[in-house]
Amino acid sequence: MLQRLFIWVEIPVSNMERAKTFYERIFQVEMELMPLGDSEYAFFPVQEQLNGGALVKGPQHKPSADGVTVYLDGKPDLATILSRVSEAGGQVVLEKTYAGEHAGYLGMFKDSEGNRIGLQHL
Repeated sequence: MLQRLFIWVEIPVSNMERAKTFYERIFQVEMELMPLGDSEYAFFPVQEQLNGGALVKGPQHKPSADGVTVYLDGKPDLATILSRVSEAGGQVVLEKTYAGEHAGYLGMFKDSEGNRIGLQHL
């Protein structure tokens, strides 16, 4: 059995400032910008860096609603996070929904770049 399956997530963006503003607004956080090679990153502030992620703009990173769906932590209340999505430039796809005792609550939105992103709160 694997100890941990995912250790890092990169959400592709086409407009870093727009995407950074979007995520800072819905999660009420500040993200740090950093160039890395031919890409630009904006890091999500997390306590454990081996379980984090970033927005990334670069030639190999293309936003899409058709690829893998990433679920971000919806704590403390994913309904509050979802309530900020439209005003920040995104679109709510799934309002807060109870998915059973093993999955808890789920929600989903399209971000300012067109990526489909899920939220989960166990």
